Amino acid sequence: MASSAAVRQRPTIGKQAGEGDRAAAAGSAGDGGGHPPARPSLFSQALASTASLANLLPTGTVMAFQLLAPTFTNNGACDATTALLTGGLLAVLALSCVLASFTDSVRGTDGRVYYGLATPRGLWLFDYPTTGAGVSPPPDTSRYRLRAIDGVHAALSAAVFGVVAARDKNVVGCFWPAPATETEEVLGIVPLGVGVICSLLFVAFPTTRHGIGYPVTNTS
Repeated sequence: MASSAAVRQRPTIGKQAGEGDRAAAAGSAGDGGGHPPARPSLFSQALASTASLANLLPTGTVMAFQLLAPTFTNNGACDATTALLTGGLLAVLALSCVLASFTDSVRGTDGRVYYGLATPRGLWLFDYPTTGAGVSPPPDTSRYRLRAIDGVHAALSAAVFGVVAARDKNVVGCFWPAPATETEEVLGIVPLGVGVICSLLFVAFPTTRHGIGYPVTNTS
């Protein structure tokens, strides 16, 4: 009799254990689902962007700077001529960052991506075919027209390029071969501060353009 009662009680014990396991699992799932993961703050995103400032610039400009800077600066040992050439190189590359901020891309009816310069009326397409058999009219680019925020992005791009150049050892060695202590402090603090501010502004006011030197999305 005792053995038959024990046999009859076993399903009850298993049921209670199963209910307890399910309740614990539901409780743990409720705890994880009730608290969504916290989003990173604006300042945290800016700091992350500061660690890779070159990603905010056109790819071609960064590659040209990394390739040409050692040669133009003579690996940081500049004379009067190479210092002048290095200054000209930095000016040209900074100008390219500014101009790239006013470019954008649009996908035509044929599926190809075309680039253009933003104007008050829309995009002035560089490479869109204007003549030929079966050429379709250009797409409507009025929503890509020039905006005031484009000027802000252009100034930020030039500032970010200045930060990248000021952090390069060859450029620093060219223009400040033997800096004083105060100059070293300025070269270490000011570019970092400017980089954080520019990254913060880029995060707060992101650009929607995908111009020359920037990745193109499927919705362009």
